[in-house]
Amino acid sequence: IPAIAKYFGTKTRYEEVNPHLLNDILFVNKTSLQLQQDCTPVHISAVIRHGTRYPTAKNVKKMKVIYKMATKTKPRGPGLVDDISNWGMWYNDTMDGQLVKKGRDDHSNLAFRLATAYPSLFTEDSFRDYRMKFITSSKHRCVDSTRSFIEGLVKKYWKMQDWRKDVLYQHEVNDELMRFFDKCERFVVHVEENKTALQQVDLFKTKPEMQGVLDKVASLLEVAASDITVDLVEAAFYMCSYDLSIRNLNSPWCQLFDQEDAKVLEYANDLKQYWKRGYGHEINSKSSCTLFHDLFRRLDKAVEEKRSGMVSEPAAFQIGHAETFLPLLSLMGFFKDETPLTADNFAQQGERVFRTGHIVPYASNLVFILHRCEGSHRLQLLLNEKPLSFPHMDDPAPEYQHVKNLYSNLLKGCDFKKECKLPSA
Repeated sequence: IPAIAKYFGTKTRYEEVNPHLLNDILFVNKTSLQLQQDCTPVHISAVIRHGTRYPTAKNVKKMKVIYKMATKTKPRGPGLVDDISNWGMWYNDTMDGQLVKKGRDDHSNLAFRLATAYPSLFTEDSFRDYRMKFITSSKHRCVDSTRSFIEGLVKKYWKMQDWRKDVLYQHEVNDELMRFFDKCERFVVHVEENKTALQQVDLFKTKPEMQGVLDKVASLLEVAASDITVDLVEAAFYMCSYDLSIRNLNSPWCQLFDQEDAKVLEYANDLKQYWKRGYGHEINSKSSCTLFHDLFRRLDKAVEEKRSGMVSEPAAFQIGHAETFLPLLSLMGFFKDETPLTADNFAQQGERVFRTGHIVPYASNLVFILHRCEGSHRLQLLLNEKPLSFPHMDDPAPEYQHVKNLYSNLLKGCDFKKECKLPSA
């Protein structure tokens, strides 16, 4: 595993945040999930990012440019350039962000582990009765992740002998929920299409830290420094990440970067996500109001139904993107640094909490487990299968009403239509 493996931001392997899975991909740490109170889980809702994928066609284009540049000059002898020439470009435009086999495994194994952790919520009967909900973004990588998640339950966990192919299609495509950012006019105009919205990212690319990485890569590849751009260096960096996550290979591209270089490139990625999906602009998080309300509507319904009898929907899984995930986490107040991330404070942000590689690697998941305890309902939260405390709360499973009080302003307000509507000219 290359030393820089944990610095790939949103292109980080899930195993970097849960290294124990490298030894046993189905291991569940039940001790860390146990609650001190005497409780019974009654409902699970999860927002999950798609699994490991191929690079997009746009990225492949840049990869081909840096590869061609690196292999244009005849190497002076055995060394890095020679290794890259022998590596052979294998990425192509048709891959365009599709899910890879590893990505399917990410999801089928995650489904197995969640079912192992909370078996009472994952019963064959509730699946056969269509009481488990699977909702996905329309993108192939999300639809394929959803099917793999279902397959992990059907074939691996329940070992159903008589399952039919159509059970894998037990999902609903809903872009209003899982790609809300496309539907939010204010976000599209003020952030997505606004050239100044990411000015901190553009500014960071001109800083000495980044220039140092560019000069070093040019020197190692034996090309003119004037030919190397930030885009091309990032393409080389991510070729290392894709080779690791897709082929489990420590690629020659990884040798271009040490940990200090990787931290600079990680910061550039985090800066982009911070200003485009996180705390940089208020509309980033507000665009996720619909998903936020949908989650709490499900939890409210489960609480009500449990009071009078059986919960009609024990489980709901919503498969989307890093762009689905980060706005929701920001809306709910997670991973907020006291000082905003800017182009000028790279050195001060070494210990920042907004680190996308730790938060939203491939197949990252935010899991809400509602428990019925003595006299109350409690809500347990997991991020990537590890307990996560709600902001300003120490209890690993606070009373559900306390969580609702914490978010009362968002539950009463946070109106997607109002937040996303552009003022009429």
